[in-house]
Amino acid sequence: MNPAPVYLNELGIVCALGNGADAVRANLFAADAPRGVADDDTLVPGRNLALGSAGATLPDLSDCAPILRSRNNALLRLAWLQVRAAVQDAISRFGAQRVAIVLGTSTSGIGEAERAFLHRRESEVFPGGFHYAQMEMAAPSHFLARESGARGPAWTVSTACSSSAKAMASAARLLRAGIVDVVVAGGVDSLCRFTVAGFGALEAVSAKRCNPFSRNRAGINIGEGAALFVMSREPGPVRLSGWGESSDAHHMSAPDPEGAGAAAAIREALARAQLLPAQIGYVNLHGTATPHNDAMESRAVAETLGREVPASSTKPLTGHALGAAGAIEAALCWLSMHDNAAGLLPPHWWDGAADPELPPLRLVAPGERAIAPLRHALSQSFAFGGSNAALVLSRE
Repeated sequence: MNPAPVYLNELGIVCALGNGADAVRANLFAADAPRGVADDDTLVPGRNLALGSAGATLPDLSDCAPILRSRNNALLRLAWLQVRAAVQDAISRFGAQRVAIVLGTSTSGIGEAERAFLHRRESEVFPGGFHYAQMEMAAPSHFLARESGARGPAWTVSTACSSSAKAMASAARLLRAGIVDVVVAGGVDSLCRFTVAGFGALEAVSAKRCNPFSRNRAGINIGEGAALFVMSREPGPVRLSGWGESSDAHHMSAPDPEGAGAAAAIREALARAQLLPAQIGYVNLHGTATPHNDAMESRAVAETLGREVPASSTKPLTGHALGAAGAIEAALCWLSMHDNAAGLLPPHWWDGAADPELPPLRLVAPGERAIAPLRHALSQSFAFGGSNAALVLSRE
């Protein structure tokens, strides 16, 4: 007996490419020049960096308790407002106990803590309104439970860059088990100096727009954003047909150079979707533009999917949104499969200087269209500690 299909019915998204599906789609497929990531000298004083900042005006959170006031939750509210009607309809039909929330994040309210400790260093007291619980990883799911009125299971996954991809897999398991009828799933992460400094200490931050899979690649751009899917067993435009998860535990920050764990996650996702590698029409690469990740990932993709599948890293457009990256990049696949009559594929923006040490992949050129209607896409996320996740999205 085949398990019940899981559908991605609605999408709410905000990132460096825009606020809302229409804005993100337009900027994603723009072929004249890369959008999104831009130079910024405000986050780290005295240092100009290319960052994937969400330029949207953030909503006021003064109606929330102090422990829920953060840039992270403001970004989450922007995405939530785009799916609110669908979730409220689900609550009215199924009951609040049958609607769950599963989110991924890595920063939570760390940005607020940074500012609070700077204030304390100068004035010897924390600023009014600061609460240590703003930093808790559970804060986004608590916030969204309050916003939505959902009373089903609510939790936050924090496994670095695989967080929100794993959150979507967790949501699918909830639905297939019949525990709930609807899950609001995805991820959120916000820019803060802590993450820039952390990746900088690893010598993994590029001051210019990142350059994935190039021999000239010099590191990542940090980004931010939120993406929320309304997931259910009711038919929708796109299915989450497969997912795979693995943990290679090779190193605290460096991936297994052979890509064995990444390949295992990809194979598991294909097996769960009951697909052959040749049926995947597009791959959204993790593509951080760091030397180790790109080398590992190119090997894993070549081994599992071959070298001819159209593929791209969208991080030169969104930046690396860390815990939100998996959901945002799944959303870009969703946008490529839904309401995209031209059949455009997410472009791979780089300098075109292939690294001869890497297996060559078929990287999507700006303006490139799918040869046939895109039926199956794969999005992959590979995190610190060897936490790997792959998602397969499908449409009929």
